[in-house]
Amino acid sequence: MNAYEQKVYEELNVWRRNVLKKSGLFKQLSKKTQTKINGWIPEKAHNIITESIKNMVKATLVGSDMTTKKQQPTGQTLYEKDELLKEKLISYRKSAVIEGAGTGAGGFFLGLADFPMLLSIKMKFLFETAAIYGFDTRQYQERLFILHVFQLAFSSDAKRKETFYTLENWEYEKEKLADMDWRTFQQEYRDYIDLVKLLQLVPGFGAIVGAYANHNLLDTLGETAMNAYRLRLLTTQPREY
Repeated sequence: MNAYEQKVYEELNVWRRNVLKKSGLFKQLSKKTQTKINGWIPEKAHNIITESIKNMVKATLVGSDMTTKKQQPTGQTLYEKDELLKEKLISYRKSAVIEGAGTGAGGFFLGLADFPMLLSIKMKFLFETAAIYGFDTRQYQERLFILHVFQLAFSSDAKRKETFYTLENWEYEKEKLADMDWRTFQQEYRDYIDLVKLLQLVPGFGAIVGAYANHNLLDTLGETAMNAYRLRLLTTQPREY
């Protein structure tokens, strides 16, 4: 392990502690409220929402794969991979901010369009991240890894701990995974972003909220993705295809 990798290893230990620590009181109360609200929603409605988000994510995965470069050339150091990812994050974050401000300024109906558009930006970013760190997204298990990184970034305390364990032990855990738990996936994501995205629908206020929210959401995803792949690279090397 060289000096930079040792530095990254120390950063990963700090990140791990942050991921596993308990959320603040506000987030805990928000989660409890949203869980209660989810209990009031009819099962049929939950099934419709779950299928809608499942289909949206799967369509985004296919589209992202088609528009993303495959694995980066071999021979790059971890430092070079990290720096390239940081450059990509700036670009994707800029797109998300512009998109959030635009849809937020458009009122209620245009604000609703932010959900699939932002989801597409996030998925494309994750595909780029996988390529930068040398993993082949044509492989089904690599797409599952991407979905788990996404879930780690946008989930409650309990699910975040469970997902972190899965990613930290990916080489073993991936053999037990057949597919995502789509019901949990969509509920965790919705609960994470519901409050701030509802504010985005307020006329005259939505543009500011949309830009700020999307900036922070991409930052959260960027930090999570970079550290998830760093962790994986420092414990195992990707196969060559």
